Amino acid sequence: MKTKIKEYLLCVAGAFCVALGVYFFKFPNNFSTGGVSGISVILGNYFHLSSASTVATVINMAMLVLGFAALGRGCGLKTVIGSVTLSGGLMLLEWLFPMEAPFTDEPLLELIFAILLPAVGSALLFHCDGSTGGTDIIAMILRKYTRMNIGTALLISDAGITALAFLFGPKTGLFSVLGLVFKTMLVDSVIESIDMCKCFSIITDSPDEIAQYITGTLGRSCTVLEGAGGYTHQQKYVVLSAMRRWQALKLQRYLKQAHPETFMMITNSSEVIGKGFRGL
Repeated sequence: MKTKIKEYLLCVAGAFCVALGVYFFKFPNNFSTGGVSGISVILGNYFHLSSASTVATVINMAMLVLGFAALGRGCGLKTVIGSVTLSGGLMLLEWLFPMEAPFTDEPLLELIFAILLPAVGSALLFHCDGSTGGTDIIAMILRKYTRMNIGTALLISDAGITALAFLFGPKTGLFSVLGLVFKTMLVDSVIESIDMCKCFSIITDSPDEIAQYITGTLGRSCTVLEGAGGYTHQQKYVVLSAMRRWQALKLQRYLKQAHPETFMMITNSSEVIGKGFRGL
């Protein structure tokens, strides 16, 4: 139950972080980098159908209805939480902080925050298998009913929406293209940083002591393999283990103090699957 509550809170925090970046930095500058927010900028700010926040809310709610009609429970509770939080956050911010113009006269600075905040928020959502709905629901429907490559389809749709930003002039259009490129790179980097773990391959003569420290003190599991030195042909043991970064620092300090002769290889991994990390 604690894990579920934590995941739902992460969904709310991630979606609200997206709302902050979209409302304060994307909408006032007419940055369109794809997705529902990009469509809302075009329909709200260029065609003046309504405020961009209202347009985004209407589209998100329509997407949720479409998702439940096409996917049923496959739409997912976390997608509902993310979508409702984003829409509610945009409407709340519009009511509390009406924006008549951008914060600053530095569009590049505004673009950085317009990409950074939603990227961090999206990474938090993806980390707990959630989303803010919108075009993600279209991707779920395409995945269910067609053989289309979803990544390619979403990239094409985002590129098309971004191209419409040139309606606001070449400067805004070029900034939007730059933002789309940054967004695709930054989301992956943030996700990898959140999930980053350290994988140890420890070659030692004292496997029992090291294994005891890993399992007893750090609360992690490990695997001990038998081997032999390629030059000396003496028997050696290899201890394999994966752990979080703060645990890795403790293990390094312990090995430096208690077993300074140990040879170890440490690699970074953002895809550790199994008990104690994440499931398939």
